[in-house]
Amino acid sequence: MQDQLSQTLSALADPTRRAILARLAQGEASVNELAAPFAISQPAISKHLKVLEQAGLISRGRKAQLRPCRLEAAPLRDLAGWLESYRRFWDQSFDRLDAYLKELQKGDPNGPRN
Repeated sequence: MQDQLSQTLSALADPTRRAILARLAQGEASVNELAAPFAISQPAISKHLKVLEQAGLISRGRKAQLRPCRLEAAPLRDLAGWLESYRRFWDQSFDRLDAYLKELQKGDPNGPRN
């Protein structure tokens, strides 16, 4: 079985699923509402929803005959935390590059050329 982060990343790998999540960020929606903007069958949308549900990114409620879907943000928060360490890595790398370029400019009276 995949760990939660792997499930989240796998679910987010598909652009249709990312679009579904973007729509659900605006509020809950029915399967028909989620399927409307896509040129794919409703069973295909249902498969995407199943992947999102298994990854914990959405949940489905019950309102009479409807099963509205809603966004579950916890896996996205966990993913953001994991990505944050890499953002810090890149920030530090760019800071070191900036410092190196400033040192190069000090050594060359004309500075780097554009």
